[in-house]
This record gives sequence, structure tokens and C-alpha cells, in this order.
Amino acid sequence: MPLVRIEVRKGQDAGFRQQVGHIVYEAMVSSIGVPKNDNFQVIGEHAAQDLVFDEDYLGIHRTGGFICIQIFLNEGRTLEQKKALYKAIADGLASSLSVRPEDVLINLVEVKKENWSFGNGIAQYAS
Repeated sequence: MPLVRIEVRKGQDAGFRQQVGHIVYEAMVSSIGVPKNDNFQVIGEHAAQDLVFDEDYLGIHRTGGFICIQIFLNEGRTLEQKKALYKAIADGLASSLSVRPEDVLINLVEVKKENWSFGNGIAQYAS
């Protein structure tokens, strides 16, 4: 069960934000095996001064179109799956929304399965 946080600069319409979420979800399904309907996202928008990023860190030039994507997910994906996910998200955003791949930061946070409760105060994945 991934939990996805997507942060964009204010000024994008709701349709843009929803499409970003859809692209991220579809990339997770196709590249890391997320089950259909396992879609939990928090999408936020921020004033320019509240979305802080270095414009040239690691020699990658970023613009005001910067998008920060953080995905919390269960441990266990291979490096190849993670690379495929990064590429699928960046390529999907570029082709569907003309987002520059340089403006897409993705961070995966792996957690143990017992660290989730889907509701009812129960750790559904705990063994």
C-alpha cells in the first residue's frame, strides 16, 4: 500500500494535479506491482516561497515547474523496479503534461508491513 505525497507550486488547476496523481498511480501499477485500487494520495500546492528547492543541485537545472513526489511503500522492491518507477513517472509527466523531467524529484520511503493500518485500528499486513 503506497501512500503518495505530491507537492506542486500554486497556480496549477485541479485537473493538472489530478492528472499528476493518475500518472504516478499508473506508474506504480505498471512498474512496482501496486494492486489496482490501492491508491492513496495527498496532493498539496504551495506558494513559491514554501516549495524550496535548489535550482541546480547535482547539475540538474530545475524551474518553477518543480514537482516533489514522495512515496511511502512496503520494503522489498528491487533496484530495477525502482528505476523503472522513476522513469515511468518522469516520462508520463513529460508526455502527458509537458513537465520537464528535470523538474521531477521522487523520493521512496520504504517501511515494514506492520507499519500500516488501513482502518479500524488494525495492522492488516502484520504477521
